[in-house]
Amino acid sequence: MFADPSPLLLDGRTAPGSGGTFATLDPATGEVLGAAADATAADMDAAVGAARRAFDTSAWSTDLALRVRCLRQLGEAMARHAGELRELTIKEAGAPRFLTYGAQLDGPVEALGWFAGLAEGYAWETDLGRAEPMGMPSHRRVRREPVGVVGAITPWNFPHQINLAKLGPALAAGNTVVLKPAPDTPWCAAVLGTLIAEETDIPPGVVNVVTSSDHALGAQLAEDPRVDLVSFTGSTATGREVMATAAGTLKKVFLELGGKSAFIVLDDADLRAACSYAAFAAVTHAGQGCAITTRLLVPRARHDEAAQSTARTLRRLGPGDPSDEGTICGPVISARQRDRIEDYLRLAREEGGEFACGGGRPAGRDRGFWIEPTLVTGLAADARAAREEIFGPVLVILPHDGDDDAVRIANDSPYGLSGAVHGGAERARAVAARLRTGTVSVNGGVWFGPDVPFGGYKQSGIGREMGVAGFEEYLETKAIAEGVS
Repeated sequence: MFADPSPLLLDGRTAPGSGGTFATLDPATGEVLGAAADATAADMDAAVGAARRAFDTSAWSTDLALRVRCLRQLGEAMARHAGELRELTIKEAGAPRFLTYGAQLDGPVEALGWFAGLAEGYAWETDLGRAEPMGMPSHRRVRREPVGVVGAITPWNFPHQINLAKLGPALAAGNTVVLKPAPDTPWCAAVLGTLIAEETDIPPGVVNVVTSSDHALGAQLAEDPRVDLVSFTGSTATGREVMATAAGTLKKVFLELGGKSAFIVLDDADLRAACSYAAFAAVTHAGQGCAITTRLLVPRARHDEAAQSTARTLRRLGPGDPSDEGTICGPVISARQRDRIEDYLRLAREEGGEFACGGGRPAGRDRGFWIEPTLVTGLAADARAAREEIFGPVLVILPHDGDDDAVRIANDSPYGLSGAVHGGAERARAVAARLRTGTVSVNGGVWFGPDVPFGGYKQSGIGREMGVAGFEEYLETKAIAEGVS
């Protein structure tokens, strides 16, 4: 299944990259794990050409039974290799082992079967019946059809989840795909290509996997007129660039972008339990999740108590070796990401913030890329460190003066991806309904699942991933009217 260096998947064949190879690192140690094929613009051009031919000339887009069978084959192949994939994900992504039994591996693999079942039972055609528009007797139908060639550009933080959240619905809908993963986790994508080539009946060109150290290849996908839709997950800044580039050919875009989500504690909540939950969420996978709640809003009268309770929990949560079963907070992905987080910590101090715990690199971890779980106090709600996405194990605590004020602070953000509310059930539900976000957890409820649409309001993105809504992002709508007597 796995080779070092890992190959590209081009038109049904595994192949080396025209640009040689580039290194992939273990973020826990900083050591080189091995090499991945380094694709060039010519390789990307070949991948897009293969996807275009497969869509235009093969039966993939019309053979639902084939698609369903192949998606299930891919899920079964990944399940057979789950042990190898688990260790790979821990090593390359720095993912804590416990997460690989959920959102980092097992959950996304199971979701492939869910999308296969959805496609199998989906109402691909709707009969609107007979009418006489403009006096012309007509029988009308609405068909749903695949968009065409999908360019999927994915990040490094949850590589299997995001790769499969794009491949699953796109393939189930009948599209062909060019997958361009982040340079930080090329192996997690390359193994998909190898499994597709060796253990499924997916036809040549239907899926192409293009690993590269060159971020510009993502822009190439957005520019190419042969690509019909770009599905991008990443930062809001890069999402703007993708959207602007895609506008040149007016292709469809799906964007799942950044967040600075609020965790609201109401004055009738169990404060200690809520703060423990908030601390756990903020540092899971070293805070490297777009939907993680990184602003903790607590009643002003209990701010100091909440800060002390949260800091105690954060100190117990790591960081630790991601291969250990009990680790919650592992390393951050790279030296570049660690340095970016440290810049925000310096900024927080300049803006008047203090660290109730953490605030730098942990002692005794000189190898790899590490940041202590950190709680920032004393910031104004409009401070940059309290408004901008840090993408690390950093939680900012802010006081509020009641439900209305908490909602105001939570919604006063360019983002609107997720959120959480803890308090009495009726009040918590009422506050959740007022949040301008795509997902909300109430009193610990977990919304994540293949059947739940995920995405954001405002600058957190356009469209939804997962669920029926995510599947339909990869479809076009065609109306057909037949003249009748």
